[in-house]
Amino acid sequence: MLLNRLSRIVQVGSKLTTSLQCNRLRTSPPIRRSLCQAAHLNGALFQISDDKIQKYLERLRLEYYALKVQEQRTRKDIQRMLLLSNVVEMYEQRKIIVDNLSSLKELKDDKDDEMVQLLKEEREAYGSILFRLDSEILNGILSMDDEEDYGSLIMEVTAGVGGQEAMLFARELFDMYCGYVEYKGWEVEMLQTENTDIGGTRHATTVISGPDAYRYLKHEGGVHRVQRIPATEKSGRIHTSTVTVSIIPRPDDFQVELKEKDLKIETKRASGAGGQHVNTTDSAVRIVHLPTGIAVECQTERSQQKNREIAKQKLTAKLMQIELEARFSSTQALKKSQVGQSLRNEKIRTYNFNQDRITDHRIEGGTAHNLKGFLEGGEQLDDMIEKLRRSQRRKQLMDIINRECEQ
Repeated sequence: MLLNRLSRIVQVGSKLTTSLQCNRLRTSPPIRRSLCQAAHLNGALFQISDDKIQKYLERLRLEYYALKVQEQRTRKDIQRMLLLSNVVEMYEQRKIIVDNLSSLKELKDDKDDEMVQLLKEEREAYGSILFRLDSEILNGILSMDDEEDYGSLIMEVTAGVGGQEAMLFARELFDMYCGYVEYKGWEVEMLQTENTDIGGTRHATTVISGPDAYRYLKHEGGVHRVQRIPATEKSGRIHTSTVTVSIIPRPDDFQVELKEKDLKIETKRASGAGGQHVNTTDSAVRIVHLPTGIAVECQTERSQQKNREIAKQKLTAKLMQIELEARFSSTQALKKSQVGQSLRNEKIRTYNFNQDRITDHRIEGGTAHNLKGFLEGGEQLDDMIEKLRRSQRRKQLMDIINRECEQ
């Protein structure tokens, strides 16, 4: 009987391995790692044996078989079946494992040393399979109600409250995200930057493309607060400034094309500081987009050609934003919810230079040190974003289950 049971372990394990392999094709390693950590770190909150989760899984099982026996199925029904099939299959495998573990209790008083060792090994084998299976079931539940993904996103970094100090930190944040894009192996396309004479940035707009880029960076949208003594501060007082970051998803099929016939391009002499160059060359460029009436100007470069290219980039960025807002009526609400009014008390994260500390106010244990390393945009920032993702996924899982169980 014991040998038969061990044989069943091999069979179930083989099926499970195939299922896990298929599931991994649909799920990125960071998400799997996050879920396994969440299941491990949160104990009873995420155990499949929880009554609410059991009730929810049983509802999914009944829904799946009701669709399976249905004679006529719509395209929506078929898509739902595909989503349910993976979770239901693993849930039924789990029930077999739990039944087999329960049956082992009948043999726990066996006096034979060899049999006791075999029973121990069997329990450990079942326990290992059960742990992996539970993690994958949680993953499957989440994938059924996952957030929509996009091939790319538009990131805007804008100096908020704090004058020149806010602009200097906006540049540091912008460089941090450029470093993070390089760390993750994504691609970045610069659309618009407005820099200051002392090395700060008023506003920067980029397009970031890459696998899961939106899912990671969407958590960075909001007000970032910096506390430090500015280089220009003579009395040594700590100043508080803000920088806003907004993340706008961009669909894969989204493109903005500038047609020359739609552009009215004017040149004029640059104004402001610049010496003799300002008064003698028509290097400043103004472009009007005739269909929309949007106008942009650029006079930052000595070359008229370079100013023309920069002005086109600015125009593209503005048209892109308008088109996205037209496609997604919630884009403005999304941006407003992320950046608020850029006030000092509207913060998602604080960068305290005097204490060499970064604190994310949205998660428990969201404090890290080594600001210099964090602002490089590498592993430290990635760890913080992973914590945010785990926190959000935990909340999402319980919201799904509580919502479904209330129906």
